[in-house]
Amino acid sequence: MKPFDIVVFGATGFTGGLVCEYLAGQQDDLRWAIAGRNKGRLEAIADGLPEARRPAVMEANISDPESMRAMTGQARVLLTTVGPYMKYGEPAIAACVATGTDYVDITGEPEFVDRMMVKYHQAAVTAGVRLISCCGFDSIPPDLGAFFTVLQLGDAESKRVEGFVRANGAYSGGTWHSAVEAMANHKGMREARRLRRPLLPAIAADRTVRSIKTGIHRRRELGAWACPLPTIDPDIVKRSARAREEYGQEFAYGHYVQVKSFGRMLGGILGVSAIAGLAQIPWTRRMLLKHRRPGQGPSEEERSRGWFTLTFLGQAGERRVKTQVRGGEPGYTETAKMVSESALALAFGGDRLPSTSGLVTPAAAMGEVLVERLQRAGISFEVIEDNA
Repeated sequence: MKPFDIVVFGATGFTGGLVCEYLAGQQDDLRWAIAGRNKGRLEAIADGLPEARRPAVMEANISDPESMRAMTGQARVLLTTVGPYMKYGEPAIAACVATGTDYVDITGEPEFVDRMMVKYHQAAVTAGVRLISCCGFDSIPPDLGAFFTVLQLGDAESKRVEGFVRANGAYSGGTWHSAVEAMANHKGMREARRLRRPLLPAIAADRTVRSIKTGIHRRRELGAWACPLPTIDPDIVKRSARAREEYGQEFAYGHYVQVKSFGRMLGGILGVSAIAGLAQIPWTRRMLLKHRRPGQGPSEEERSRGWFTLTFLGQAGERRVKTQVRGGEPGYTETAKMVSESALALAFGGDRLPSTSGLVTPAAAMGEVLVERLQRAGISFEVIEDNA
């Protein structure tokens, strides 16, 4: 048996520190460790946690594959917060596949997920390893929320779900760098998407999974405007639908940001478009990246004011349901909780977890087990309306 249930890689980073605080408050029988490049900084983090919950400390460096395998070889589950993942994420996945270690991260970078699927999915299947990306705000609430909504619709053959995001929160340097780099590399993202297509979970010939393609529109049910949100989230939801029969013979999903006024929505679109344009030019991209350094993040006071709500409208024939997933500050406080609970679900879910391997989604790999854990941790999943 491996000596640690969970090893946190990147514990000295902003989100990694929040993960350590969260895990230190969990079950007494958790065997865990923290890892990173700087042993002195790791020791300081460990010393700041309650003595009874103090983790072990180990050194590991992404530039040293042997140290990475030595780290993952001692873990049942590796939880990594070391990003941007396109730059720094692959060595952890390679080490997990080599040592038979399950893996969770908090990336929201589509190109990283697609390229890791192309390179490591089959090897992970052979090794019986679960590689689960997007276990933070990208993409736990949309993925598990859509799954929760689908379950409310019963055994219907055709199901349609739309998710609407509202949130208030700050961002860290790591998130900012990931977003800017992703905007700058459209060609790489398209190429990675093309290469990963043959590796998507196979679905039966009589099942279909598709996107709902709708532009900016007014939703009377919500009293708000909806704008398609081109993040990794809808792709994760559709991959879950391909992998699990609960989504029905026909499943369609749409993903939007929900905004009260048209003017505010237009301002947001123009702002994101401007950043995306500046990210294409090397010298302006460097200016953007200097705006906030990796390792910097919002204060505790700023995080205390944050919140998120995802509203889902589900339909199966005449049956209609409205559900919500709600929580606190999404980018860091709740992301640390979500990825920690994902690692705990893998470590302690046992036979209740679906039988999966390879690069899989949160809903496909953890489903009901993770929903229950998140509910106990204070993230709300509830049915608001049900015409049945």
